[in-house]
Amino acid sequence: MKQEWQELMQLVGGKTIVVERVRLSGSGVAIEGEFEPPPLARLSAEDQVFVAAFLRCHGSIKQMERYFNVSYPTIKNRLNRIGAQVEFVEIGPAAQHNDVLERLDAGEITVDQAVHLLKKGDKS
Repeated sequence: MKQEWQELMQLVGGKTIVVERVRLSGSGVAIEGEFEPPPLARLSAEDQVFVAAFLRCHGSIKQMERYFNVSYPTIKNRLNRIGAQVEFVEIGPAAQHNDVLERLDAGEITVDQAVHLLKKGDKS
């Protein structure tokens, strides 16, 4: 499977991939439509290897320096470049606050309800 993914990445040469069919293994169920690959799968093969190595090093830039035999600024620059390509999804309090404010703006909740939800979220 790993080799197939690397071959696919070389074949597309950095162009955008649209997945049109997904099959669930062992069930015979297939879903057709237009699906984007997940953000990490959209990275180049080299950047995917870099991210995997970073995870294996538990985020240690010192270990990455030794592993790739490059300097700290080189690792940081590459992480920043890769990070700029990957959409960040907030899941903490800021995302909850935004959700409450969007619901308030849409008229789904009252101001009092929004204040209550925001105060409740700050305690967790």
